[in-house]
Amino acid sequence: MTLHPQYIVDENQQPKSVVLPVSEWDAVLEELEELDDIRAYDKAKAGAQDVVSFDQAVREIGDSHSG
Repeated sequence: MTLHPQYIVDENQQPKSVVLPVSEWDAVLEELEELDDIRAYDKAKAGAQDVVSFDQAVREIGDSHSG
């Protein structure tokens, strides 16, 4: 992605803000949303270690009631 930022500076020429064309800003937002989705997936996948299959859960429940 190529960006064409324009900087707004203060009286000391220190950057204070950035202006982007709307199309570039939309592209940045899309990338951020995709990154957020990837992070959510990675977090869910990392927690999936405690997940058991339905069949395994039924067996474990059956075993606990058999005696």
